Amino acid sequence: MSSSPIVYRQYTGESDLRHIMSLVQHELSEPYVIYTYRYFLRQWPHLSFLAYPDENSDPVGVIVCKQSMHRETRNRGYIAMLSVHRDWRKRGIASTLVRRSLAIMKQHGVEEVVLETEFDNSAALSLYESLGFIREKRLFRFYLNGKDAFRLVLVVPPGSEDQQDDIGIPSPIPPRPLFLAPPRMVPIPPLPYDADEASAR
Repeated sequence: MSSSPIVYRQYTGESDLRHIMSLVQHELSEPYVIYTYRYFLRQWPHLSFLAYPDENSDPVGVIVCKQSMHRETRNRGYIAMLSVHRDWRKRGIASTLVRRSLAIMKQHGVEEVVLETEFDNSAALSLYESLGFIREKRLFRFYLNGKDAFRLVLVVPPGSEDQQDDIGIPSPIPPRPLFLAPPRMVPIPPLPYDADEASAR
């Protein structure tokens, strides 16, 4: 196992698909057909990242996400899959993958990010809650294996896209000014009035 820094990159195309499927199927209990992967990867390739021990190795971690309008009212992100090979856990890989996807979502104006995870997956719950996610509701028998899930949500405050993420992904959106411009002065012509009435007020 290498001690060199992990290399992260965005999904680049169909050649990455077999690696993503292998990681997800090996580490997650929920089965997915190939069309599910392509649904996410072809529409939101910029929101999926892979982690590599070095540039010549197979990936050891992956995240797959989407971002769209929810009920035409909210710009919502969704973390569909997150998987790190068990031999490479506890190295901050999962956290970095999530933060990289969140950084891109923020650049595209996301207002909230949601996901589901098994109710007894303490490692996943701890990870997401450390990033600011909160438990919204419990979903009974949500998975095909009969397990319940927790739906977690992260509310993204307005303006957070202006900040550079600590993983080094700058926002393309220029920062808002820290001051307000003085109001434009528009002369208002005097209104006709009776001098006696004015003095009586």
